[in-house]
Amino acid sequence: METQTNDLRINPTLVKDLLLRFISEETHKAGVRKLVVGLSGGVDSALSAALAAEAIGKENVLCLILPYKSSSKDSLGDANLFAEKFGVRTEVVDISAAADAAIAREPSMGRVRIGNILSRTRMIILYDTSAREKALVLGTSNKTEMLLGYGTIYGDMAHAINPIGDLYKTQVWQLAEFVGVPDRIVKKKPSADLWAGQTDEDELGYTYEDIDKVLYLLVDQKMKPEEVISLGHRTKLVRDIQKMIVRSQFKRTPPIIAKVGHRTINIDFRYLRDWGA
Repeated sequence: METQTNDLRINPTLVKDLLLRFISEETHKAGVRKLVVGLSGGVDSALSAALAAEAIGKENVLCLILPYKSSSKDSLGDANLFAEKFGVRTEVVDISAAADAAIAREPSMGRVRIGNILSRTRMIILYDTSAREKALVLGTSNKTEMLLGYGTIYGDMAHAINPIGDLYKTQVWQLAEFVGVPDRIVKKKPSADLWAGQTDEDELGYTYEDIDKVLYLLVDQKMKPEEVISLGHRTKLVRDIQKMIVRSQFKRTPPIIAKVGHRTINIDFRYLRDWGA
């Protein structure tokens, strides 16, 4: 019998207050007053945008809706549904022409590579818009995705600040419901909408509920895989998750720099920006 745990339950009031302060403080520390966020129609970007709108004012949040020609019309509709409820500004930028120019150089390109191009094309638009707006790019990757490497480096995993990166997917659902993200968005099957019919859980092979329980024990509780298995979690699930964490470490760290001098960036020279470095 698999051991049940309530450790993934959050105090939504406390977490919301913490994240609102984080967004406000980190935005103003950078010397700007605005945030830009890619609004996909999914729960992660909706939660990030909702928190941002409350933290710094909805007039200071610009949500970019960045469809590709094969994007689900439901995703576009859900993005607009969220924007209407929370009163945030939106711009729609179709990325089809830009992405197709890159995809055309190799017609036999597989869908994973195509998905990476779409993700990075969206981030080009987001960062360029942030320069125009004198804003920061707000992250929308949750802790589950980041630990599994389930995202595109320099694509959807890129950001200046990220309010939900320490929330597991199941915790994102809890907080999103609490802050009033439309139920239609919270309850739908998670999908990066990179190709027709794509869902996160189908690709990963496991439900987020099962994944998060194991991740919490491996990461937060620092348990060894054997200990997690002994609690009743499936051996294959635990081993698969362990492999994904290890193999995706490069996505969670700055690029490795060869050490030549005495103070190498990200090795010896690691001052926080708060220290004036």
